[in-house]
Amino acid sequence: MTTNANRSSRPVLLDVAGLHVAYGKAEVVHGVDIRVHEGEFVVLLGRNGAGKSTLLQAVSGLIPKRAGAVRFAGRDITATAPRDISRDGVVQVLEGHRVFTGLTVEDNLMIGTYARNRRGDRSKLARMYELFPELAERRHQAASRLSGGQQQILAVAQGVIGEPRLLMLDEPSGGLAPLVVDRILRVAKDLCAAGVAILLVEQLVREALKYADYCYLVETGRIGGEGTPDEVRAGETIRRIYLGGDAPATVP
Repeated sequence: MTTNANRSSRPVLLDVAGLHVAYGKAEVVHGVDIRVHEGEFVVLLGRNGAGKSTLLQAVSGLIPKRAGAVRFAGRDITATAPRDISRDGVVQVLEGHRVFTGLTVEDNLMIGTYARNRRGDRSKLARMYELFPELAERRHQAASRLSGGQQQILAVAQGVIGEPRLLMLDEPSGGLAPLVVDRILRVAKDLCAAGVAILLVEQLVREALKYADYCYLVETGRIGGEGTPDEVRAGETIRRIYLGGDAPATVP
């Protein structure tokens, strides 16, 4: 079981401090502090529109920061270009099965290998087909011919094949059957055992807490609470976020 004590014994990989993010004049992330340690599975929980996806996109450099700092492996990446952040080992799988629909499944996977290796690496394909056999069966098909759920699996595999140091998954459960969701989260947990850190945004609270080492609860762009899965389950914040202040003492 993860505790705050053994969490602090791991080196910090991602350190977000005082982060503010705005779209135009509308600020949606207000002074957020989070940390992800090496080989740790961290989950961001909160309602839709709370700012979770915006936080991930700010970390990966896809949207600018208004204030605050982002450090990765001890280096300030607050103003670093997204391509350089990716090459440092931060890979984000965007929400909504974002794949190149005009390319084949295998070409999409090959694009994922360029995240860390500018020349690509076909030797990594076999491992992805082992993890996700439905992709092996369709390797020569155009991604446009996949179902929405299959495209989401391809998007996750495209992130995994890049061998990230930090893999950020934004709602990977979208459009997938429960068994497939569980398999994706198991793959993520196995990556943690190999030293990869995971930062997950997910609406399926029970599934996320099953695999998490540590959780942050996001409320309207702020951190409303944090702790281990057991601490989160026992606390009042998660019930307030998902069920309202008068909700019964059960976790959704």
